[in-house]
Amino acid sequence: MALDDRKTEFTFVGTSPDRPDGMDKVTGRAKFGADATAPGMLFGAIVRSPHAHARIVKIDTSKAEAMKGVKAVVTRADFATGLTGEFWNVLENVMAGDTALYDGHTVAAVAAGSAIDARDAAKLIEVEYEILPHVTDVDKAMAPDAPVIRAGTADSSVPEGMHPNVVRYHESGHGDVDAGFAEADLVIEDHFKTEATHQGYIEPHACLASLGADGKGELWCTTQGHWYAQKHCAALVGIETSQLRVTASEIGGGFGGKTTVFIEPVALALSRKANRPVKLVMNRSEVFRATGPTSSTSMDIKIGMKKDGTITAAQGIFRLQGGAFPGAPMEFSAMCAFAPYALENVKQMGYDVIANRPKQAAYRAPGSPMAAFAVESVLDELCNQLNLDPIDVRLKNASQKGTKASYGPRFDAIGLVECLEAAKAHPHYAAPLEAGQGRGISCGFWFNHGGETSVSLALSEDGTVQVSVGTPDIGGSRASMALMASEVLGVPYENIRVTIADTATLGYNDVSHGSRVTYASGLATIKAAEAAVQTLCQRAAAKWGIPEDAVKWEDGCAVPSGPNAGDFDPLPLASITANMGATGGPISGHFEATPEGAGVSFGVHIVDAIVDQETGKTSIPRYTVIQDAGKAIHPTYVEGQFQGGAAQGIGWALNEEYIYGEDGRLQNTIFLDYRIPVASDLPMIDTVIVEVPNPGHPFGVRGVGETGIVPPLAAIANAVSAAAGVRLRELPMSPPRILAALKDNG
Repeated sequence: MALDDRKTEFTFVGTSPDRPDGMDKVTGRAKFGADATAPGMLFGAIVRSPHAHARIVKIDTSKAEAMKGVKAVVTRADFATGLTGEFWNVLENVMAGDTALYDGHTVAAVAAGSAIDARDAAKLIEVEYEILPHVTDVDKAMAPDAPVIRAGTADSSVPEGMHPNVVRYHESGHGDVDAGFAEADLVIEDHFKTEATHQGYIEPHACLASLGADGKGELWCTTQGHWYAQKHCAALVGIETSQLRVTASEIGGGFGGKTTVFIEPVALALSRKANRPVKLVMNRSEVFRATGPTSSTSMDIKIGMKKDGTITAAQGIFRLQGGAFPGAPMEFSAMCAFAPYALENVKQMGYDVIANRPKQAAYRAPGSPMAAFAVESVLDELCNQLNLDPIDVRLKNASQKGTKASYGPRFDAIGLVECLEAAKAHPHYAAPLEAGQGRGISCGFWFNHGGETSVSLALSEDGTVQVSVGTPDIGGSRASMALMASEVLGVPYENIRVTIADTATLGYNDVSHGSRVTYASGLATIKAAEAAVQTLCQRAAAKWGIPEDAVKWEDGCAVPSGPNAGDFDPLPLASITANMGATGGPISGHFEATPEGAGVSFGVHIVDAIVDQETGKTSIPRYTVIQDAGKAIHPTYVEGQFQGGAAQGIGWALNEEYIYGEDGRLQNTIFLDYRIPVASDLPMIDTVIVEVPNPGHPFGVRGVGETGIVPPLAAIANAVSAAAGVRLRELPMSPPRILAALKDNG
């Protein structure tokens, strides 16, 4: 789509009406995962390994099976066999086979008539373990003497001589980094580490499953992608995909952590064995121990710069552990790390390392925040030592349209320069700092994603509209879809209802992830609405007795396309639909595709920090987010995404971390010990929406859900380092780490 063809003036898009699901959520009427019930429902409970790494010698379920009220017990033997690749890895995480690979790994499950009976029965299941050596640190997992966690898991990309725990390798870049470093006036090389963090969604995983002996099943669950859940659950329990109908509940937070399955296949297996519906709900400890956090990382960054601020070369090595399974997003870390900058010489390498931890899951721009922390920290130090303005340096080197990205392709229209200019012009950047305060900035990048998408739209006789989408609403997308449909049809926002369809009523839809929903489902909604408009114009043409191409759609009405088409009064949509049964039948629109014009996303954050030199405590008095949204469909929700990413980044940078003991067990499994930010920890977060239209979308949309969490770690680290007077290289920058850094600095 050419830029000149894109819609630039809007009636509904760009407004911020109330969300259509708001009333249900504030009154408690909305149904979340744990709200589902069914006649004859049983309750499930899971037995989890208390060891970081152990061979399962024997499982004795006899006492549990003999307990009154128990209707089913399942182990690995109750799941499909012969699975390979992706399905095998998912199964291995859902239910341990011969070996428990991390603290909290599922080894058995039970279903009983009450939740209390299920928990009591789970305690009666006896598991005999042979404890094996374990490793939870990414660097130690790569060491020559590290225990081998899963032999034979590595793919062909891994260089020879690496430890078997290194399972994938990535390398990209261009130019000659050695020659580039030789041109630099200053080269800084540094090492950084980040600990794993959890998405921290308030709603735990929950599902209700029913699977009969005939192989037909129903699943209600809290998920970001019910077609994904359908595909994997069906494979794991050995039934045809089409025989499992999956409905997505309302979701109480996901942020990438509900893009896979954990308990759903277990509930289905229990249901099949008991021939009754089974409900499974995780407690908070289970969420932390057994669902996917981010990867922990170890990174080496080297950047060369001239005295005028020109970056001559950049190199990064990114080691990410993704738990006991392949899939740590090291290639995303590597490809995102230097993407904000136009570099002639750049090289990035990534290592996917397995360790005795739960299988990592996505968390808003997986892999990118950690890379930005390391790269932007080195850039900040270069600016400090060369006495250069940090925004001017970034502007001098900023990627723009035509820049060859560090990972290969050339960028189309992007808004990084505009974001940096907005940051420099913002009052926050020029505001004076008080004694003891530090200010930091950072750029951030995310790819964005299209993905398989299907949308159906139907007009009612009274002129109202029903839109069926397949992407669970995790950020207000129902409102955004309604606004885009309103814009095309000319129908008031209040007259459009958007429904999240189940897997039996719409074509396949990819997961709500990758900042894809407003872009991809929005594009499909626009195209479906345009298909309906075409039919509406055909009906008007038939009524007026003129050619179809002599009719156009304008402000919710069919009108003659010009004076030569005839003199007819505008024909409103409701007038056409009122008689559609007699003029050709129902009017609807449908669209399905895998759109590939998602358009990359950039943002810039400015942060002020205060560090208490005696306690090491950090406070954030001021925070500003500037990000390119392409076109903000619902500006209030866009601002909410910006602010949410910043809030989560504050937690990640300052407090949040997985803490494992010497025994390999997770020590902080509740919110009292794993501390996410609360309102009193957060400042007012200012936002600036930059709009550089994305050429790949009819309205110019770029996804905004992920880029917002990329800059905070680095921006806060730069602010804290300035305030403390010492460079912080490890996250989180908790009070003990800050005090240790201050002590080491003398």
